[in-house]
Amino acid sequence: MIDKTVADTAQAVAGIHDGATVMIGGFGRAGQPVELIDALIGQGARDLTIVSNNAGNGDVGLAALLAEKRVRRIICSFPRQHDSWVFDGLYRSGEIELELVPQGNLAERIRAAGAGIGAFFTPTGVGTELAGGKEERRIDGRRFVLEYPVKADWALIAAYRGDRWGNLVYRETARNFGPIMAAAATTTVVQVDELVELGGLDAEAIVTPGLFVDRVVAVGSRQWVQGGEFVGGVDVNGQPLEAN
Repeated sequence: MIDKTVADTAQAVAGIHDGATVMIGGFGRAGQPVELIDALIGQGARDLTIVSNNAGNGDVGLAALLAEKRVRRIICSFPRQHDSWVFDGLYRSGEIELELVPQGNLAERIRAAGAGIGAFFTPTGVGTELAGGKEERRIDGRRFVLEYPVKADWALIAAYRGDRWGNLVYRETARNFGPIMAAAATTTVVQVDELVELGGLDAEAIVTPGLFVDRVVAVGSRQWVQGGEFVGGVDVNGQPLEAN
């Protein structure tokens, strides 16, 4: 019987090794797998390379992992927001490396890894410092630069609902990088708000098939406000969670 569920988030992140490349889903706080990140902090892996759209918000989630100084390098599109003080401090002090990638390029580089594409040409970044040292080609009179896929040892993502086979559906914009990251990592770990029985998901609504998922853990639904303050939610049994 195929059953990819694990009992808790600690089991979900077991085996992530020092020096691993880890993709972390989310667009800011939307779709960020906070509970898995907290488990990774507790697990202890360090010297990590993180692939994510942002470089953390406030003091929770990815920002908390950065604050523990467990990340050596980050590949992302938007490292700085009004609440990215953790990353800002580390970068200014030379304690973290940054590879800045235009958002569309980042998404396509991740997607290319999952699709088995060896490389692709894009006009984004041509003539800027981001194109420095990269192969350039003129196609139909337009300049393009060569970009390579971004793949990872692990992907940590969040979904709305899942089943024991690893089939996933997402909630609105919380989908963002989840589907492409799930396909681009050697091992994909997913936290879901709700775990349902087989057949409980509309087959036409499944976005990420279980083929791309290795571990699933139910964490319940949590609600946050800007700045990272937890304001309540429900646990995996539907019981209310108290706010801070």
